[in-house]
Amino acid sequence: MTTQTMERTHGHGTPPPAGRLRAGWAAAHAPVAGVPRWVRNAALAVPLVVLPSSLWRIATEYVPSLTGSADTGSGDLPGWLPGKVYIIFLSVFSELVAFTAVGLIAAWGEVFPRWVPVLRGRRVPPLAAVVPATIGAVLLTAMWTTAFAADFAGVTLQGEPTPSGYPGEAGGWKSAVYYVCYTPLLLWGPLLGLVTVAYWRRRRAGRRW
Repeated sequence: MTTQTMERTHGHGTPPPAGRLRAGWAAAHAPVAGVPRWVRNAALAVPLVVLPSSLWRIATEYVPSLTGSADTGSGDLPGWLPGKVYIIFLSVFSELVAFTAVGLIAAWGEVFPRWVPVLRGRRVPPLAAVVPATIGAVLLTAMWTTAFAADFAGVTLQGEPTPSGYPGEAGGWKSAVYYVCYTPLLLWGPLLGLVTVAYWRRRRAGRRW
């Protein structure tokens, strides 16, 4: 497709859908003025440290050699909710929650974006971002530290022996891949905490609230 054809298709001066997607992606991740490079890197790293565990969970449902290798708690689900749907939802939800860390460096973390009803265009009160982010950082740090301590002790969070088929007890490449995918989660809480402190200091120094 030539450039002229693209302009006729999408209108003169209007970028094609792929271009709009790239522009939206860049805008969602672009740091505001005053964000140090290390804070930007820490915020962008949060979704990345969560991604491997999400991919692992999905793989354990769809890759034959890994099926049944994850302790997902699917046996506690209601009968009407398929386990695979739950795993995909959990993985996508985890990534969306992790992505909110990027809002602590981006414009949409300081001004409500257009798609937010009623509040669009208004400044985000700093505490509205700092309080949940701080709680999340503390809970995530405590949760994953406790989970790994229990894992290495050979018990569940309830203090019971780890069930048969648990990937950490499988040995070989399954255990190696499992720990490679889940160990980065130990960084989720601390990274979020660092970015939250930087966000609070920047907003307080700016006096734009």
